[in-house]
Amino acid sequence: MKPGRLAIALLAVSALLQACGSHAPPPPAQSAAQPVAPQVSAAPAACPCLRLIGEATLAQGLSVGGTTVGGLSGIDYDAAGDRYILLSDDRSNMDAARFYTARIRYTASALAMPEFTGAVALLNARGQPYAPRRRAPDGIEVPDPEAVRWLPGGADFLWTSEGDFARGFGPALRTSRATDGAQLRAYALPAAFQPRPGERRGPRDNDTLEGLALTPDGQTAWLAMEGPWLQDGPRATPASGGAPVRITAIDVASGRVLRQLAYQPDAVPHKSPLPGGYTTNGVSEILADGPDHLLVLERSYTLGVGNSIRLYRIAVQGAGAEAASDTLDIEALAPGNHTPVPKMLVADFAHLGLQRLDNIEGMAWGAPLPGPGGPRRVLVFVSDDNFNPAQITQFIVAEYLAP
Repeated sequence: MKPGRLAIALLAVSALLQACGSHAPPPPAQSAAQPVAPQVSAAPAACPCLRLIGEATLAQGLSVGGTTVGGLSGIDYDAAGDRYILLSDDRSNMDAARFYTARIRYTASALAMPEFTGAVALLNARGQPYAPRRRAPDGIEVPDPEAVRWLPGGADFLWTSEGDFARGFGPALRTSRATDGAQLRAYALPAAFQPRPGERRGPRDNDTLEGLALTPDGQTAWLAMEGPWLQDGPRATPASGGAPVRITAIDVASGRVLRQLAYQPDAVPHKSPLPGGYTTNGVSEILADGPDHLLVLERSYTLGVGNSIRLYRIAVQGAGAEAASDTLDIEALAPGNHTPVPKMLVADFAHLGLQRLDNIEGMAWGAPLPGPGGPRRVLVFVSDDNFNPAQITQFIVAEYLAP
């Protein structure tokens, strides 16, 4: 789900939102010759596990390959080709559903403006670009692209869609080719992942496959729901973290579902200053940290306040993972019938020293930095601006200092 999409629906009151501090005015566009260096935060870090390298903001309305850049919800790095893939969640409204390629350069202390190198339309099973809803052919969804991971070799990639519930299509996992966007495979997800009209069962619309991680060997994909399934309980609020969300492992080669974990989000950090103001918190991305751990990005939004981002680390096998329940065969999660996976706070982005914090949805490992003790790991984040002029497309690069 995109918290910023509410802002699009409320453009008529955008002045009120800015007065309340939900969105600061976008900073001037930066150029590659004007890297943004990190600021020193006056607040102590919640955990000294991320060190800000820099941030950069794209110019509003940037055009690449005849398309408008925006809605960037997924990112991943191909080390062999030294290139990034970025997935737009445009549902073929601005331009056909698509992905971009880019180069992102940084040093240990600064980030240059990302350089986009191409735009490629995603193709449906008929080999055609996805059409907008008003022209969508029968039997073909209008996807809501969210997360992306390169497959080993860098020729093909996995990507998720949150589905097209209004037309009867649930969330999806697909493989496409990087050269031309052709669909190579559509995975058959379990029936439990599909919408059940008229029932209080299954995923919530626009609250589904927001996160995707791929193990280093390329054999296992982890799929993260953004919010809880209907039968599992309510979404997070300022008073409660709500029900847990499900993170599911799938064998990439066979498509077989392997296991599933319950992950407990935090309560929404801020109450809205506006009467009845919208609030939400959920999982916006996951990323493999070696074979045994995942990084989990929690993204919250409060109307009149803005976004809050926290990064956690969980064990999915080995030490630390034994206590977590396999929830695959649990129809409805309830207190006492499962044990959520333990999580460790890596960083609260409020303490990174950022000039601004927007709707962060993409997370990837970047090219490592050289260091006297060996390569230093780097994380690259990107925000989804929802094609909303009150938001920004923001890149954040940070050194990862956790174990």
